[in-house]
Amino acid sequence: MQRFSAKSTFQNIPISLLRRCISSTSQTAMAASDEFLGRLPPFEYIPPPYTGPSADVILNQRKEFLSSYTSCLYKKPLNIVDGKMQYLFDESGRRYLDAFAGIAVVNCGHCHPHVVKPVIDQIKRLQHPTTLYLNHAIADFSEALASKLPGDLKVVFFTNSGTEANELALMMAKLYTGYQDIVSIRNGYHGNAAGTMGATGQSMWKFNVVQTGTHHALNPDPYRGVFGSDGEKYARELHDLIQYGTTGHIAGFVFEAIQGVGGIVELAPGYLSAAYDIVKKAGGLFIADEVQSGFTRTGDFWGFEAHNVVPDIVTMAKGIGNGFPLGAVVTTPEIARVLTRRCYFNTFGGNAVATTAGLAVLNVIEKDKLQENASMVGSYLKGRLDQLKEKHEIIGDVRGRGLMLGVELVSDRKLKTPATAETLHIMDQMKELGVLVGKGGFFGNVFKITPPLCFTKDDADYLVEAMDYSVSKM
Repeated sequence: MQRFSAKSTFQNIPISLLRRCISSTSQTAMAASDEFLGRLPPFEYIPPPYTGPSADVILNQRKEFLSSYTSCLYKKPLNIVDGKMQYLFDESGRRYLDAFAGIAVVNCGHCHPHVVKPVIDQIKRLQHPTTLYLNHAIADFSEALASKLPGDLKVVFFTNSGTEANELALMMAKLYTGYQDIVSIRNGYHGNAAGTMGATGQSMWKFNVVQTGTHHALNPDPYRGVFGSDGEKYARELHDLIQYGTTGHIAGFVFEAIQGVGGIVELAPGYLSAAYDIVKKAGGLFIADEVQSGFTRTGDFWGFEAHNVVPDIVTMAKGIGNGFPLGAVVTTPEIARVLTRRCYFNTFGGNAVATTAGLAVLNVIEKDKLQENASMVGSYLKGRLDQLKEKHEIIGDVRGRGLMLGVELVSDRKLKTPATAETLHIMDQMKELGVLVGKGGFFGNVFKITPPLCFTKDDADYLVEAMDYSVSKM
């Protein structure tokens, strides 16, 4: 077989001609990018001129003063300096359609005026009084937040992150039940501290430290799971795991209704309702991790609502504060009482500025009808993505609910071979066309589409067109 050689192929072509070819290709790509940018939905906001350091300067600072774990998306990292609703702007003023929302965080939209104003008013008046004094901000938000949960879930503990919230929930489950074993689901992600790292079901997020007392059930993944969409079979495996891997009694079962970091994986139908009965018979608490799926992202206020279960504990973060460091655990008064056995305190949990932001988020969700929009636009976008799947063999699966959607890329549909390298390439191409999406899944081959919930049908159309074009150029 004749081996391809760039040297032998191009050695007889004049350098000037090669340069013109390369220049022509570059100009064609730029023209395509400009054509697409011209079709971006109109938007009135124009950011003020940016006068700060360049992307290169910031990148060098990060390399010198931050750990290498703070990696960047894209071959050429973006320097994002401004944002408004569902759009972000780089240092040159170029506008991008944000379909990632800071990893499912900015649910209301970037710099939403009805979030920004009350926060500014609060920070001007009082920034951090400590919860040891009375202040209305934490009380108002806790009451409003509890009203969004079913049953007797009405006692709120505030934290600063999802990891903190999940750590607290796991500890409460152990204290309340008197048991020590936790069951979670493979491919799930719950945090990076001691207990939550143990509950996380992906090796890439688990450091070589002692992680005991956690058991991982089969992932009820309709696309890659061993039982397909048969939720009952996965539930029977959960039952066997408890019977053979524990004392028969567990402290709790923690789950994401839609796995976020794991690649926007919906749990198989019927699994959670069957798992609920199994967990209860084993004496455990049912713990819903709503860090990514909560606050109407899925079209329901909470992800677990689609499964007809009411958890004993609900954890949340990300969308709760629209970008402010805020998390929470909500549980019943009976379970909450376990923390009165000792002194529990969180210095910044319930901070006046953060809880002001949290209350503003709830008000915006209602005023702007973001739950209805997430459901309507999310269904429309998913339908358009399903059409792309029929067109492009590389798209193996489209999944999710509301505006928490995943597109899994495979190089072989039958074998479901992860198209990891292709995913990175297409992401870069979409960025050049002005669309930002996330990436996740165990193999890094899933586009995570989690935009601000103010996303419109026009935005959805533009995203699909950019993805269609980028995949077509593979």
